[in-house]
Amino acid sequence: MQKMEAEKATNKNMVKKSGFATLIGRPNVGKSTLMNHLIGQKIAITSNKPQTTRNRIQTVLTTDEGQIVFLDTPGIHKSKNKLGSYMVNVAEGAINNVDVVLWLVEPTTFIGAGERHIIEVLKKVKAPVILVINKIDTVKKDEILKFIDTYRREYDFAEIVPVSALKNQNTDELIKCIFKYLPYGDAFYDEDTITDQPMRQIAAEMIREKALRLLSEEIPHGIAVTIESMKEEKNICHIDATIICERDSHKGIIIGKGGEMLKKIGTDARRDIERLMDMKVNLKLWVKVKKEWRDSEILMKNYGYDPKDIKI
Repeated sequence: MQKMEAEKATNKNMVKKSGFATLIGRPNVGKSTLMNHLIGQKIAITSNKPQTTRNRIQTVLTTDEGQIVFLDTPGIHKSKNKLGSYMVNVAEGAINNVDVVLWLVEPTTFIGAGERHIIEVLKKVKAPVILVINKIDTVKKDEILKFIDTYRREYDFAEIVPVSALKNQNTDELIKCIFKYLPYGDAFYDEDTITDQPMRQIAAEMIREKALRLLSEEIPHGIAVTIESMKEEKNICHIDATIICERDSHKGIIIGKGGEMLKKIGTDARRDIERLMDMKVNLKLWVKVKKEWRDSEILMKNYGYDPKDIKI
């Protein structure tokens, strides 16, 4: 009898947790940077430009305790075009049917209209909400309690966890908190899986990231990247990609004098793609103008932003 009980206890201890955690927040609060640190690999692109993330990005963290499937989302903002509306719908739709919601905010005692809109959205959520106060490396430690107290008055959070995604501070504690609210069950993915994103999509995003980082303020918002072809031959992957922009003047800036800017974008992107694929990459880039594509549902769909794909 004692042996049977011991076996049951052992089996119970072997059962792991597995579930989904969505990251939401305003633009530029560090959602993608945090997710990349949590999974230990760069999948989501990052930049200091707002609205860097446009689609829902799914990544996987597998540990001895179980598996967390992270959903990174676009920043919730006031949309100015159909692409903006698409991004907000992606973000707000991703909080349904998940086990935990992570709301990332910056350390402040002021709660603006954007944050209050998110609070109203969260009031409809059934899953526990963990408030993640990011960028604590930018403030004094004795001020953090003030930020916690400010947000605690506004919503009944399951947990409040201060972190620094950039400095990787307190992220282990955040992972422990997430697992606390996940159900017991089988893993959704193999333990070696990092993301379910197709390599073509990741490559396109890495090219767009370099454009975001290298180009001036007004241009990146109107850029999309499409992969025209992607073929592996021996130990080399040949990629042909097109950067879409909205104005002829922007095309000239993206190409640069003597093609220098386009070459720089391609060189930087190629390094990241090679690192991820672990093989040599031959990347060729072109630039095309498609005026007002961000307000064209047909063109948005062609460039990977199909409203029908949003899961609500």
